[in-house]
Amino acid sequence: MYEVEVKVPADLAAVRERLDALEARPLGTVVQVDTYYDAPHREFAETDEALRIRSERPEDGADETRVTYKGPLVDDESKTREEVETAVADHDKTDAILTNLGFEAAATVRKERERFALDGYTVTLDSVDDVGEYVEVETDVEDKAALEAAREGAYDVLERLHLDPDDQLRTSYLGLLLES
Repeated sequence: MYEVEVKVPADLAAVRERLDALEARPLGTVVQVDTYYDAPHREFAETDEALRIRSERPEDGADETRVTYKGPLVDDESKTREEVETAVADHDKTDAILTNLGFEAAATVRKERERFALDGYTVTLDSVDDVGEYVEVETDVEDKAALEAAREGAYDVLERLHLDPDDQLRTSYLGLLLES
């Protein structure tokens, strides 16, 4: 599975108004806390990979915890990468497993996310602690043959939100946090 994602800095209030005008379907709000890990056997910063535990609290549901591996970016035009993710029952026990295997917690990113569905894409309005406000447009595809069309569709959604795809950032929130 590939996650096709385009992220731009944005004024979230203006984007909310545009989403309303486009009749995007609200999907809810969550708070996410992502703990990123360094590997004992290679430098993820050099290989452009990531391993994280995400704890998510939806506004109207039970907490969820997932562990995610993100592979290197697969193109120069977006944040498209292979992603493998699965639910885990307990954040602390998963952290203990990784720590005992030599992985070290590197940083934590906290964000409030408001999600909308629009034309087969998820539009996420992110307010990231110590980083700023961003809009992500994303979708998942099964194979590489669908990547270009999905990326072009994400650019189209950005333009309909009056955002410029040329403002895209390929740096992760973790990278932006570490740069600040």
